[in-house]
Amino acid sequence: MEEKQTEIASLGEFGLIDRLTGDLKLVNSSSLRGVGDDCAVMEYRDTDVLVSTDLLVEGVHFDLTYVPLKHLGYKAAVVNFSDIYAMNGHPRQITVSLAISKRFTVEHIEALYSGIKLACEIYGVDLVGGDTTSSRAGLVISITCIGDAPKDRIVYRSGAKDTDLICVSGDLGAAYMGLQLLEREKVASAGQKDFQPMFDGKEYLIERQLKPEARRDIVEELEKAGIVPTSMMDISDGLSSELMHICKASGTGCRVYEDRIPIDYQTALMAEELNMNLVTAAMNGGEDYELLFTVPLHMHEQVSKLPGIKVIGNMTKPELGCCLVTRDGTEMPIRAQGWNPLAD
Repeated sequence: MEEKQTEIASLGEFGLIDRLTGDLKLVNSSSLRGVGDDCAVMEYRDTDVLVSTDLLVEGVHFDLTYVPLKHLGYKAAVVNFSDIYAMNGHPRQITVSLAISKRFTVEHIEALYSGIKLACEIYGVDLVGGDTTSSRAGLVISITCIGDAPKDRIVYRSGAKDTDLICVSGDLGAAYMGLQLLEREKVASAGQKDFQPMFDGKEYLIERQLKPEARRDIVEELEKAGIVPTSMMDISDGLSSELMHICKASGTGCRVYEDRIPIDYQTALMAEELNMNLVTAAMNGGEDYELLFTVPLHMHEQVSKLPGIKVIGNMTKPELGCCLVTRDGTEMPIRAQGWNPLAD
């Protein structure tokens, strides 16, 4: 039996907002007032405020052919949390604004919001406001995330120094391989009524693409160890792009070693299956949302003991440029070939 589908127009904007946000409870002391007034009210007394905004457009950033709306909502929230963690802070509040075309029903938007709420629950973030409007071209999601950090613990891109160690969390390239797999199965399914996608043994890749996680755990581990990185970013557009951002902002070069880049076994198998260069995928794929950061050379032993972190290279003088050192010792210039949101 097909579930009832409710036209959004039948509720109106405020009716839809009430339905989506009526059960929200605030968990952060900095959240004084959330949804229900003209503005949310927040109070930060002893910390600096961090703000990040992300815009997701259907057909550019996501494809609803294979992305469930609940997963989309979860991912849309988490990638914003990741930006706050990348500054060594903690996310506290988000606002969510949607532009919705007529093909979406109330139940569709409830599914999207269920993912956003789940992310907020897991990461301890308050949903405190937003906006809804109509769209003539699919679904558009805009999320603003507010977080905080003590002034002396905020980490910028610009603090790396010559000889600093380059570290990454987790593994790289899996989200990109998950996207390639989903796109391949989308093409294969065209015109087939009872198509069954071939995802067996590749579940990790799909999860990394559809349901990424922000690395709160790494920020907490660094804090416990008393380590404040000299620079940090999250890997959203690809390791190569993020490295070049840090080098440009810090006025340094870098050396990254191919054999130290952490890559999951499923990622390697998928690259072989698709006849793709594995290191290229890891360097340029993007959407891993792992943390890339630098620490002083004397912290090598300290940082190497932390779970889920790998030292992959070091910063150098700017005149040496940004290079990938291959397994045979060849130095190849790093080029920013990751995701470019303004490219055609």
